[in-house]
Amino acid sequence: MATRMSISTTIRALLSGFAALPIPVAVAAQSFNHAELALFRALKRQPNALARYTYLSDVMPSLSPVEQRLALQLFASAESELGLYDQAILAFPLKSRIPPDVALPTAAGWRARDAVQVITRLAADRRIVMINEAHHNAHTRVLTLALLPRLRALGFNYFAAEALTDDPNLMHRGYPVNASGTEYLHEPLYGDIVRAAIQLGFTVVSYDAGGGSTQARETAQAENLYRKVVASDPGARLFVHAGYAHIDKARGRLGPVAPMAMQLQKLTGHDPLSIDQTEFLQDTPSPSGPYGQLVDRFHPESPVVLLHRGDGKPWSDQPALYDLNVILPPSVSLDSFGDESLYGTRLDSKTLLLRDTTRFSFITPNLNFLRRPAWLALDRQRSPYPISTSLCRTTVPCVVEAQYLDEATDAVAADRYAFLKPNGASKLYLRPGGYRLRARGVDSKTLSRKIIRIAETRPSAEP
Repeated sequence: MATRMSISTTIRALLSGFAALPIPVAVAAQSFNHAELALFRALKRQPNALARYTYLSDVMPSLSPVEQRLALQLFASAESELGLYDQAILAFPLKSRIPPDVALPTAAGWRARDAVQVITRLAADRRIVMINEAHHNAHTRVLTLALLPRLRALGFNYFAAEALTDDPNLMHRGYPVNASGTEYLHEPLYGDIVRAAIQLGFTVVSYDAGGGSTQARETAQAENLYRKVVASDPGARLFVHAGYAHIDKARGRLGPVAPMAMQLQKLTGHDPLSIDQTEFLQDTPSPSGPYGQLVDRFHPESPVVLLHRGDGKPWSDQPALYDLNVILPPSVSLDSFGDESLYGTRLDSKTLLLRDTTRFSFITPNLNFLRRPAWLALDRQRSPYPISTSLCRTTVPCVVEAQYLDEATDAVAADRYAFLKPNGASKLYLRPGGYRLRARGVDSKTLSRKIIRIAETRPSAEP
């Protein structure tokens, strides 16, 4: 649990200038040493995610093992922001830590069903729905994006996101800019979530709180949601996107700390529908552990919920904390690595290397040829647009990003990809419309720019 929550707290420390670190109870006894504080300060001086990425790549080999673990958390979050999604999963793998007395569902007793449909049905008579994410794993944001129109149709009218800070012009503007939130919001999928919520007619609210203890933060989050939404609109129906254990309705994953959802339930009298996506996540190209067992048994091709074959109730490995677990399909596989000649080794050797995450973490900068995950197409709502290092004008590393033509230059990008090595090619995934395509270097200077248009995709002809 300390590992899972420390991602959020260390990033938050970075963003808040390292004042009053909100460290979770599980690691509250830990104090950052001089080297770790120096690392935070150095990262704070970096102008963008690519600069943070390259800095961490350079310094990680010289850090102590404890410092390396901390650096890898920050490194994986920078990778996600740069559109290197599968690289982020592999750089900082999360292991399932289910209670020892939990028996995993089997296909004989349970069946997999589409998570969007099941959650929509379960939310019909709820006033509050909460879903969590792993901050460095943008795959955990896809389901929220898919649920927004379904919940809006049910009458949900407020959307709250942990990454948002106060932005009084957000609703009028219609899209987030870099100053609208933390670095989490700079990741393109998170920006898409906020855009979609506004376009669908949700009132979008911020609720997070910094500083103080972990308990103080959980309490402040609950009180902010109560004050901004429920107390001001007794008929409100609220959809919350949060990180990790904030969605828990009882103590447990945060030790003795009362989580945000638990306190909001007491304040409002409404039992939230709490949805966990972080307990069972892919951590290697060959899914292993409890997550791998569930994938082998239920073969998810999209986010799924497991329903009991007898009473139809959804499965939760910790039902006192949350109502159901979502199982995401694997994102990265050995096929993601493309032609073995790019890797320079045989498949068997590759497999062995990838299972050694300690060694693997330091070769992730060399994995720029890793194919981007298929889920980026968002069920064919977005089309691939080919890009290459020719846009970088011989300057590598560089970031290529697309921004909507009708949005300001500081808007959160529609998609982004970082080239770390020369002679590279990849794809951006974009919805139909016009975009400004721009390549930038580590120093944020523009290397090239052009206007592109993505055509509407036509459905395939009937046979």
